[in-house]
Amino acid sequence: MINFRSRRFLSGSAPFIPGAAAILLAVAIIIAPEASFKASLTGLTLWWTLVFPALLPFLILSEMLNASGFVHGIGVLLEPLMKRCFRLPGAGGWTLVLGLTAGFPGGAGGVMQLHKQGDITDKEAGRLAAIVHYASPVTLLIVVGTAFLHSPAAGYALLAIHWLSGITAGILSACFTGSRQITFPIPQKSAPSFTGNRPHNKKTSLPRRIHQAAADARSRDGRGFGKVLGESVSSAVQSLMIVGGYMIMFAVVISIVTRLFPQLPALVTASMLEIHLGARTMTSAIAGPEGFVIGGLLGPALLSAGLAWSGICAQLQVLTVLRAANVRFLPFTAVRLLHGLFAFMFTLLLWTPLLHIQSAVLPVLAGSPPAALPQDIGTSLRIWTLAPQILGLQTLLVMLLLLLSAAVKLFTSSRRPSG
Repeated sequence: MINFRSRRFLSGSAPFIPGAAAILLAVAIIIAPEASFKASLTGLTLWWTLVFPALLPFLILSEMLNASGFVHGIGVLLEPLMKRCFRLPGAGGWTLVLGLTAGFPGGAGGVMQLHKQGDITDKEAGRLAAIVHYASPVTLLIVVGTAFLHSPAAGYALLAIHWLSGITAGILSACFTGSRQITFPIPQKSAPSFTGNRPHNKKTSLPRRIHQAAADARSRDGRGFGKVLGESVSSAVQSLMIVGGYMIMFAVVISIVTRLFPQLPALVTASMLEIHLGARTMTSAIAGPEGFVIGGLLGPALLSAGLAWSGICAQLQVLTVLRAANVRFLPFTAVRLLHGLFAFMFTLLLWTPLLHIQSAVLPVLAGSPPAALPQDIGTSLRIWTLAPQILGLQTLLVMLLLLLSAAVKLFTSSRRPSG
């Protein structure tokens, strides 16, 4: 009876919580307008000079690849990996690559695009969004590794651990929440069925299945190139505007919480709420950049866990983008906690070996000159020059995932009884 009343009270008061939070935030800003303005300016600068120029081309590319059917063709090849390991439709394979290489805004946008096309259900959208939620390589290599730690090798070590722990968390979460039977959305009568998700005729050759999946998706989209390009740019900019608004708001929230609770460590507050500000606070608070890299393992492990957690700000951004898919907050956050736990453990195990990798074997990004914390538009222009390297990294990831998918296919085929 008490539990029923508690749930009824919470459900009845839920619509008033955002309004009350907004009023409290406005009161706090009025009490300390100067500090709030400086905090919002910090968030705006970080978003405009790093996040916006770094992610814009990848979000546009994602929208165009979805419309062209390329995603669905790749999804046919990644079906064994996605179905066996993550228990999701094969079309989510490209979204996984997008999340790994473009970060959580790109991953969330890709998931929303698949859901909008009817290729995944609400439940599958929630699980896929949790699995493809990663910090972008630009954040880890340029912002954290080069700008904050002044060590490209440290950035690559964080990136490798971030990817490994995220994939491990995704596979483990699929064991508990994934269904062994993949559900296929019922196609609308006005649109052709989607061959990338439905069961294929085993007599059909693989190249023909890939072509058919891409052709069906392209036919169902039906837009011309000019319209696809225009709507891709509009959608990408709109998504990044949401990201910027959250970053500015949470920069102010972090400033307010720090003033109200001075006994609470600033790195804990920042890391729990916002990923970029949290990484900067943590790297500057623990023995400085040099001591952070060459000192003990606790600092890097905490930083890696914070990057995997990604902050309440990033999580709310994703849920805002995916609001039409009815993604639930608690299951999504549970995967983020699992990602952070694996990142913490893997950092303790792999941090020292990864740092001993010679810079000669690192990709060309390792040779980028160290940069101070971005403060002008020139930084955004330098980031655009890194786009070819990031695209090369994306291509390499696609190849690795395709090889892994082929290995899973061969392994499962060998276990089937003959005859």
